[in-house]
Amino acid sequence: MAMPTAPKTEEQARTLRYGLIGVGNMGQEHIRNLALIPGSEVVAVADPAESSRAEAVRQLGHPVAEYSGHLEMLDSEAVDAIVIATPNDTHWGILKDIFASGKKLPILIEKPLCSSTEDCDALERAVEGYDAPVWVAMEYRYMPPVQAMLEAVKKGEVGKVRMFTLTEHRQPFLDKVEQWNRFNERTGGTLVEKACHFFDLMRYVLGDEPVRIYASGSADVNHQDESYDGRVPDIIDNAYVIVDFEHGARAMFDLCMFAEGSEFQEHLSIIGDRAKVECFVPVSPEHWPGHEDVPAEVVLSPRSTLNPVRQAIEVDAKILAAGGHHGSTYYEHLGFRNAVLGAGRVEVTVQDGLRAVRMGLAAEQSAREGKAVELNFSR
Repeated sequence: MAMPTAPKTEEQARTLRYGLIGVGNMGQEHIRNLALIPGSEVVAVADPAESSRAEAVRQLGHPVAEYSGHLEMLDSEAVDAIVIATPNDTHWGILKDIFASGKKLPILIEKPLCSSTEDCDALERAVEGYDAPVWVAMEYRYMPPVQAMLEAVKKGEVGKVRMFTLTEHRQPFLDKVEQWNRFNERTGGTLVEKACHFFDLMRYVLGDEPVRIYASGSADVNHQDESYDGRVPDIIDNAYVIVDFEHGARAMFDLCMFAEGSEFQEHLSIIGDRAKVECFVPVSPEHWPGHEDVPAEVVLSPRSTLNPVRQAIEVDAKILAAGGHHGSTYYEHLGFRNAVLGAGRVEVTVQDGLRAVRMGLAAEQSAREGKAVELNFSR
């Protein structure tokens, strides 16, 4: 997958009118990134929280149609494409309403696509009759350092990939409206909410399907002194997950959400029979002010010589400043735009999103039960 590029033809540069459903933290990141892409106009926002709508309009810098609910927007507003950035457990219900509207609107929907097996099953059946593009927002695929790392794999410099390790050491979950992200019932669990990005990367990089997942994790540090309506948050804050793949490769995910002192938030390592390639992604300046000058880095370490090759990966400062995902939201939007205008394909499909969620749900089950969970996506 090549990185998406800016519009080149007159047709690709035409204005697309966006309606945003959910304009909290992530919805506002979409606003800032769309502002960097010519021909992108946000014309409507829908969110039950008046404070979120007010901040979205402030960032847009001009009045737009505002709605407290997505149904009002679908009924009242003419838009060319929809962006969904609402709490996890609302995704299927919103998609179902869009499918039922008969409008065939292109959709960019935030991860995770669903938060339960039941919703995954229902969406898998319902989307078959929807013929407009639906793109699942797996931003990590589009991080420039991740793409640079994958170039070494594509060129054969790594050889046959046998192991893939993904590490995220970061700050705790952010504050959200009603703190919906503190509970498994609304998020699907940390290994769905946080880790679906990484399970998607495993399938994408290995080009294979998982057959077995084993996870060990718990809630040890974060949110234990918090209470909402008499309930203490139950999401886990650290875990190891091992995934076996059908053709023999294996992957591991290492998560710690009380490691905000780490200079690099993500560290990915792909090892083949010829070399190892790694990428290091610095923590976002949004979370660590003054960290803007620390570049991402990709390191290729051949087996044949003790001479690692290092490459700093520079990203335009305006793109970095537009969000907390190291520029990936910008490139993801370029790809989605191309798909809407017929200049490209949907690169992260509903099936991709569903399988990442099913892997996360299986990992949550494994962590609870203390045993491996079998998967079968090939049939």
